[in-house]
Amino acid sequence: MEYTLATCPIFRDHLSIDETVWDATVFCKNRGRLLEADVARKLLAGVVTHPKVRCLLSQDHFSVDGSLIEAWASVKSFRPKENSGDDSEGAGRNAERNFRGEAWSNETHASTTDPDARLYRKSNGQEAKLCFMGHVLMENRNGLVVDGELTRSYGVSERIAAVEMTRRYARERRVTVGADKNYDSKDCVAELRDINAVPHVAQNAYDTGKAKRRSAIDGRTTRHPGYVASQRVRKRIEEVFGWIKTAAGLRKTKFRGLEKVRSQFTFALTAYNLIRLPKLLAGAGA
Repeated sequence: MEYTLATCPIFRDHLSIDETVWDATVFCKNRGRLLEADVARKLLAGVVTHPKVRCLLSQDHFSVDGSLIEAWASVKSFRPKENSGDDSEGAGRNAERNFRGEAWSNETHASTTDPDARLYRKSNGQEAKLCFMGHVLMENRNGLVVDGELTRSYGVSERIAAVEMTRRYARERRVTVGADKNYDSKDCVAELRDINAVPHVAQNAYDTGKAKRRSAIDGRTTRHPGYVASQRVRKRIEEVFGWIKTAAGLRKTKFRGLEKVRSQFTFALTAYNLIRLPKLLAGAGA
């Protein structure tokens, strides 16, 4: 039998993909209720805990990563919290601003369009943008998303989210968590070990002569074949971010406010799983 979303066992007894659905305004009117009930997270959890899906997931090996989600706000809206006057040139809502000599800081400035957005740049040499940070926990067997989180963007948000998401899956069993060099810090590695997780984190060590850095990951971890396997598989998590930023339109969110953007992000992660499930279920003979 050829699987499609309409014939997938998860949806067979529910709304078919070719049936007429409700008008989009229905969702807009009920968005507050969906946010209050945290429907997006419950939907993601419902998919990954479904009996036919659970057998496709690894229970012991995971990968984690984060990526920036650009906010629906212009840098021109990033103004001092204590407004000392209008420094715009000309009139109108899109007036020019003179940024010369102005020190920007998330402590002293905020966006008037979306106060939850934070000014952040991923690395040196890149421009700073108003954005949020999306985090994903992926299981390593089939590359399905088992958990996700969206936070304000700041320096250690990736590490904090990684520990919190892993904590939900490392309660009774020892798990491994693959991650890139951004997670190679003493605090993050120690916290992962404290919650019964083995940090298969890429080593961020260098010695340039002028600067030297030691990795928090040593030979006790890297000598095992599982570490090499985790480093190879963890790169698949980029497929998740690639899909939600292109197909799901989340390169730049169309919502304002942390809760609304978090809900949109979580729905996108659920959709990513649902798109991949028909082929996976067909291959598993479900």
